[in-house]
Amino acid sequence: MTDTIDPLATRRRLRRRPEWLVPAGLIAVSLVPMLAGSMRLTQLATGAAVTAENARFFDSPVPVIVHIVSSSVFLVLGALQFAPSLRRRPWHRRAGRIVAPAGVLSALSALWMTLFYSMPATYGPILFVMRVVLAVAMAAAIVAAFLAIRRGDVRTHSAWMTRAYAIGLGAGTQVFVFLPWTLLLGAPDQLTYSLLMGAGWAVNLIVAEIVIRRRARTSLPRTRTFGRSAAAAAPLS
Repeated sequence: MTDTIDPLATRRRLRRRPEWLVPAGLIAVSLVPMLAGSMRLTQLATGAAVTAENARFFDSPVPVIVHIVSSSVFLVLGALQFAPSLRRRPWHRRAGRIVAPAGVLSALSALWMTLFYSMPATYGPILFVMRVVLAVAMAAAIVAAFLAIRRGDVRTHSAWMTRAYAIGLGAGTQVFVFLPWTLLLGAPDQLTYSLLMGAGWAVNLIVAEIVIRRRARTSLPRTRTFGRSAAAAAPLS
């Protein structure tokens, strides 16, 4: 006796598998800054030796703790919002209520650290300006996304959250920008360091705009009816 195979079920399984490649890839890129953040938290919790490199974190630990925790939540849950199957479930709306505040905390804590921490010598004025502008832009993008979904504008909501996530993921992409430069040419000087940091954010934002434009050409509607169904179906990222 042979088992019958449902062709429709098989096709559905094949469609579902690739959709997790993007969230998995985003989480993989996030692992490097998350691991670095975990090591920083361990240093603070165990009272590691204070050095010139980490003294600012011991002097004022709350901002960096808030930044590490909120960024980790934003990156992991935000990555899962790119899975189409989750965007069509109540999980998306519930997760969004965590992702958006976490993203704002990540951006504002990054801004605080930029303005008030004593930064290393490699952080020149160009990088200072970039960090301030991008932190403000990330928080503003999340606010714009929130306002858009409140009025039922799904497409605009999705676009702004995608841009915010691209900025938040900068620390992960920057590792892959720095690695080949350091291996081939050695440690960068202050200007090069700033430009490489900017390149990491630029790559993310370019990819984000490509994703947004491709999404606009597909079936994603601009608006949905207000209420529970709209919030559940609206893609956060």
